[in-house]
Amino acid sequence: MEELVTEWLRLDKDPVTRREIETLVAEKNTKELESRLGTRLAFGTAGLRARMGAGFSRLNSLTIVQTSQGLADYILRNDSGSAAAGIVVGYDARHDSKKFAELAATVFTTKGIKVWWYEDLAHTPMVPFGIKILHAAAGVMVTASHNPAQDNGYKVYGSNGCQINSPADAYIAAAILNNLEPLSWTEQKQSPLKQAILPFVKRRYLELVAQTFGKPNKLANTPDFIYTPMHGVGLEYFIGALDQIGITQSMTVVEKQARPDPDFPTVKYPNPEEKGALDLAITTADEKGIHLILSNDPDADRFAAAEKIEERWHQFTGDQVGILLAYYLFVENGGKANSSLFMLTSAVSSQMLSSIASEEGFSAAETLTGFKWLGNCALGLQNEGNHVLFAYEEALGYMIPDIVHDKDGIIAAIIFLSVCSRWGSPWEMLQQLYRKYGYFETVNTYWRSPDIATTQKVFAKIRGQGEPFPASVGDRKVVRWRDLTLAFDSATHDNFPDLPSSESSQMITYWLSKTADDQGVRFTIRASGTEPKIKIYLECQSAESHLAKSGALRVLRFLYREWFGDAGLAIEDKYSQLLSPAVNA
Repeated sequence: MEELVTEWLRLDKDPVTRREIETLVAEKNTKELESRLGTRLAFGTAGLRARMGAGFSRLNSLTIVQTSQGLADYILRNDSGSAAAGIVVGYDARHDSKKFAELAATVFTTKGIKVWWYEDLAHTPMVPFGIKILHAAAGVMVTASHNPAQDNGYKVYGSNGCQINSPADAYIAAAILNNLEPLSWTEQKQSPLKQAILPFVKRRYLELVAQTFGKPNKLANTPDFIYTPMHGVGLEYFIGALDQIGITQSMTVVEKQARPDPDFPTVKYPNPEEKGALDLAITTADEKGIHLILSNDPDADRFAAAEKIEERWHQFTGDQVGILLAYYLFVENGGKANSSLFMLTSAVSSQMLSSIASEEGFSAAETLTGFKWLGNCALGLQNEGNHVLFAYEEALGYMIPDIVHDKDGIIAAIIFLSVCSRWGSPWEMLQQLYRKYGYFETVNTYWRSPDIATTQKVFAKIRGQGEPFPASVGDRKVVRWRDLTLAFDSATHDNFPDLPSSESSQMITYWLSKTADDQGVRFTIRASGTEPKIKIYLECQSAESHLAKSGALRVLRFLYREWFGDAGLAIEDKYSQLLSPAVNA
């Protein structure tokens, strides 16, 4: 431990984090020192995301400098023209985001790489959009999205404007380990290689959004709505888009959440998905007599909506918003069969989009979870001459590839308002779609796992229920099994899955047989890569809503009893009723 402390103090030039380690040494807090210094923050396809603080395992000035040096080395070695093409660097309103972005920019310019500098707060999609229009070699966005206030992150995009994917992440991780000695430290305010560019990129972005989705006749009937940026950067960009279109008069902002505040003082978690996150927006809406709420997360790449239905608020799921946006875009695109027209979704999102595509004659494709997969898939299809109109995943992410190859909460909000303007109540329109294409009821939840060993034990138990896979789940037969950890799919001719597999991540999908009441159940169980959770995404399809709901819940109850009985596992609070004897009888 003494060697690690010495090495940290030798490398770190930030007085705040140096003092943290010195204090822990003075207190002889060996356990905390081991936690901070004993492991190194791992770089992956999501870049970095971690708690801020001193130590090799935390996000801080030193780990930002080291990561930036490795990224710069990787970019320069892989493309001789990358120094001139430059790197787009942006940041959100979190604690130390601007400081970290300036340190990264200093590293890049020291290495002789041009920096396209965002001199003010940006929402995350501005970085991949900037890469696209500036023809940059890469992009870095300093953000932790909707994580708690003590976290931050370092998100990396490639020259194609998509989040990096494997094997680039492994090459960058190796380059970081070869560049641990800081070559520069002082935040460099001025450099001939550092060009402020945000006003130009922002103007181009807002003009393109308005040109694509802001035609006055498409938004003529926009209802009054409440908007919250959840203490993040979204308001300025959303107002900018609305100004271009001319409908700002329809919006009332939740004032206590309107301005950037890195402490997120009014919410436990700054994530619109979390229970209670929209409470202030609902209170504001009730006071104003407004029946529609729109929300972004703090870096405005995600979007959420809620509507008051018969005196009760309904918050739309990511799948429900995704289906509404997809159907609207299909109709706006002509509403005709076209096999070269694609929409994309992730493997854990609803199957409803695929059903609509099959009936209407356009193409739908699935990828693994995350916009690193959706963005790159869309780009590949576009390069083959297809038109990829839209992509989404259930975790409130929506992408318009014609504008940016990443999720964008501002664009999603504008399209959602178009849905409301065209059809009135989004809830009523959703019911019409259910009646036409069938009810797809989802139950997405998670169990908190105390440790990796418990998680591995759960997945071993699941796999141990049959050979080569379980024959049934409760009273339903397993009609298809796909294990992306072991690279097995019972539905393919060679039993090799179409989607990428990885031994380092746990992900199993079941397709279960139909009953007299429904068209079957599909569910995926996977271990989260960023949280101590085992997640489940379960969906049942039926001609009746109540039958789809009951089918989904029956399977979930069985899984809870038979597969997740370990005392160390705790189900999400909103499904805690499953713990009661009455429910599980």
